[in-house]
Amino acid sequence: MTKVVVVYHSGYGHTQRMAQSVADGAGAELLAIDAEGNLPEGGWETLAAADAIIMGSPTYMGTVSWQFKKFADASSKPWFSQQWKDKVFAGFTNSATMNGDKLSTLHYLFTLAMQHSGIWVGTGLMPSNSKAAQRNDVNYVGSFSGAMAQSPSDAGANEMLPGDLETAKLFGQRVAATAAKFKA
Repeated sequence: MTKVVVVYHSGYGHTQRMAQSVADGAGAELLAIDAEGNLPEGGWETLAAADAIIMGSPTYMGTVSWQFKKFADASSKPWFSQQWKDKVFAGFTNSATMNGDKLSTLHYLFTLAMQHSGIWVGTGLMPSNSKAAQRNDVNYVGSFSGAMAQSPSDAGANEMLPGDLETAKLFGQRVAATAAKFKA
């Protein structure tokens, strides 16, 4: 069986909700980075045992949260021994505005995965970009690099749009299926 782990930081609950949808799609274990930027006990071992690591962070000021960055910097220990080499990686993010420089965050996650000698998986989802498209359609934000969601700054996590959460779920399914192919 393929083991997928979703490691993420969430500041206000939106990224956590997105992480849950990704995990639901991938049949993955959730691994939350806490408010101090630390993994729970056993977190590094969980990541070492994973076949696929899906990373998630809110987009703050055009990149990952400082808590996620602290985790990323601490991953230099598994990097040094190439512990995560050839694992499947993917990433997702959420921000308050439609653009919100979310692609910059996904590039950060992609670069981190490449530094770990990983194999990156994008969404595999066509964007909803016709005149008939509605904001609640799958991949309305239109990302190929990783899953993106948009949550207004005054909206609670419970108000996230079902289309963004479905995008996250389908993305998780694709990452798990890809990891299974590499494991076979």
